[in-house]
Amino acid sequence: MNIAIIPARGGSKRIPRKNIKSFCDKPMIAWAIDLAKNSGLFEHVIVSTDDSEIANISQDWGAEVPFHRPSTLADDFTPTVPVISHAVHQCINLGWNAEYYCCIYPCTPLLRVEDLTSAYSCISKKDVDFTYLVTKFQHPIQRAMRMTKIGEMEFLTPVNELERTQDFEECFHDAGQFYWGKKNAWLENKRMHTGGLGVEIPNWRVVDIDTVADWHRAEIMKEVFDKLSIQRHGVRSD
Repeated sequence: MNIAIIPARGGSKRIPRKNIKSFCDKPMIAWAIDLAKNSGLFEHVIVSTDDSEIANISQDWGAEVPFHRPSTLADDFTPTVPVISHAVHQCINLGWNAEYYCCIYPCTPLLRVEDLTSAYSCISKKDVDFTYLVTKFQHPIQRAMRMTKIGEMEFLTPVNELERTQDFEECFHDAGQFYWGKKNAWLENKRMHTGGLGVEIPNWRVVDIDTVADWHRAEIMKEVFDKLSIQRHGVRSD
C-alpha cells in the first residue's frame, strides 16, 4: 500500500488562500489531488489541513480528510517532516499501514505522473529513505553575487570572478514538488534531502509559486504545456 499526503495549511501569507485559489479554472490543490488519484500509485490520497474550507474543497475533488492537523503544525515555521510524520501516525491509527508515503505539495500544477512513477521506482528498488525531484541551477552558483545598499555588485567568492562558467561543477536544487519516503523515515523525522536520492527534471519544468509574479508565470507555463500535450498525445497533461 502507498499513501499520498498533501499538506495544505490555511495561513499562506504572500498569496492569501493560495492552496484553494483558482488556477487555470480549478482550485490549485485540485491539480495535485487529480494527479495523485490518476497516477494509480496510491490507495489513499489524503489532505492534511487545519482549515475547514480547504478540507471541504479537497473532499469535493476526491481527496480524503480523515483527521485534522493541529494548529501547532500549521504555522509559518513548521517544516514538512513533522507534518507528514503526524499524518503517518494518523494513518496507522486508522489501520492504513503503508510501506511508502508520498508528500505532494499542493501548489504543483506542472507535476507529471511520470515524475511520481520514476521516483517511486527509485525508492522501491534502492536502499534509500527518500526520493525527490531535483533540477540544475541555471547559472553556476559559484559565481553568485550580492548587491550592496547603493547597488554595487560583489561576488560571494571573489576568486571565481574570472573563472569560466563551464569549468564549475554542476549544482542542483530541490524542485519542491514531492517526496517519496519510507514509513519509518517519516516517523523518525529523518532529513529528506541528505537522506534521499535526487531524480533530475529539466529546470524549465520547475516553478516555485511564492509570489503573484510566480503565479502568473505558472499559469502561462501550464497553458503552454497543456497545449503541447494535446498536440502530441491528444490528451491534457494532468
